[in-house]
Amino acid sequence: MPHRITESSWRNEMNVSVTKYHLITCWVGVVFNLLFFVADYFNIPEYWASFLTVRVVVSLTILFFILTYKRLTIPIEFLGFIPVFLISIENAYMWSVMDLTHFQQHTFAYLALFIGSGMFVLYRSFYSWIIVVVSLLANIILLKLNSPLTFDEIMVNGGFLTFAVSIFSVFLIRARFNLTKKEIISRLALKATNEELSVKNEVIEEKTKEIVDSINYAKRIQLALITPEELLKKTVPNAFVFFQPKDIVSGDFYWFAELSTTKEGTDNEQLVVFCVADCTGHGVPGAFMSLIGMKILNQSIKQKEVNSPAEALDFLNAQVYGTMNKHASKDSIVRDGMDAVLFAINFNKLTLSFAGANNSLYIVRDKEIIELKPDKQPIGAYEAQQSFTNHIFQLKKGDTIYATTDGYIDQFGGHEGKKLKSKKFKEKLIECVDLPIEQQKDFLSTFFNNWKGSLEQLDDVCILGVKI
Repeated sequence: MPHRITESSWRNEMNVSVTKYHLITCWVGVVFNLLFFVADYFNIPEYWASFLTVRVVVSLTILFFILTYKRLTIPIEFLGFIPVFLISIENAYMWSVMDLTHFQQHTFAYLALFIGSGMFVLYRSFYSWIIVVVSLLANIILLKLNSPLTFDEIMVNGGFLTFAVSIFSVFLIRARFNLTKKEIISRLALKATNEELSVKNEVIEEKTKEIVDSINYAKRIQLALITPEELLKKTVPNAFVFFQPKDIVSGDFYWFAELSTTKEGTDNEQLVVFCVADCTGHGVPGAFMSLIGMKILNQSIKQKEVNSPAEALDFLNAQVYGTMNKHASKDSIVRDGMDAVLFAINFNKLTLSFAGANNSLYIVRDKEIIELKPDKQPIGAYEAQQSFTNHIFQLKKGDTIYATTDGYIDQFGGHEGKKLKSKKFKEKLIECVDLPIEQQKDFLSTFFNNWKGSLEQLDDVCILGVKI
């Protein structure tokens, strides 16, 4: 809503400008009116005494008003009216006693008065009309009493031109007054708008701080639920996690647990289970989904019917869909979910079981990539979908297993600003596989950030590596 500028507010600002210009006008009137006596003395010496008297009276009168206008509370517009009014009467007297030649020359003084007033004074139109009318009457009376010139001589040699310029000066002063008024109102409106914006910006900054503080607190909660890498390394020393959210909180997460299988009729296996998941979205929405995912994965290890990565993903799918659509109508079904890699390692038998929702698992053996393909279906998007496939893979000493979300692979960068893609990602895995596990993390992190350069990180990044 536009800010309403009151008359008192623009009047106060106008008075500042009016005061400045009218004081200049008054001092110019005082000083130059006296200086022009020199020209009078040389051009019309016979009238020098009377001209000097008139000029001194006018200048002293103007000076009096300059010095006392505050004490006498003289309106500031009237202060600009005084010198123009008095000097116009002075000019009328001087005109009335001049011969034709000097009459013509003095016309320029009259023109300078009216044009100068149009350039400097800022008063309303009725002041201008008073000066024009009084000047006209003074000229008629004084020329009738003192001048030997005829009416035609007066009009042809400057009278008509002076009258025309005086009328023009009325409109010039009016236009300048209105333009100054509009400029002041616009400036006040802009100032008010800026002040209003400043207040709103302060509110926005405060709200933003509150939101960021809340998100930072949410980050603490999320990190409290994600197993610290230090704890992971206590269980699996030859493991690393490169975890770099796009925003404060992340839609990617990693999870691991130690457990024993509970399937009847089979020997229980001691397994370490890992999951790397990429939830729909990133930032706060993705973080909420990640909390749901981690909660359900923690529940899955307590379910006796869940004894393989594929069964764990089936359980995760059903629970995520049910949680997200518990109270949803047919028209408001939520299709958000996650892509995930879930695998379990029996470190005694060196066996790996794997199931994937859209994301592959990579094993580097002897400088070659073995890619275990996922099922091409997400977690949580559909209530009824095919069961996930469980893959069994025999590991060897020296194998390194990598699970990743798509944030690393989809990042734009490099010299040409292109997407990194899975081919280059696999090349980097082969390059770093012989490094100690912690150096592998540093290698992948450094390459990613160098590749990204000054470009924005597009998505959360999570890579988990385990060396056998």
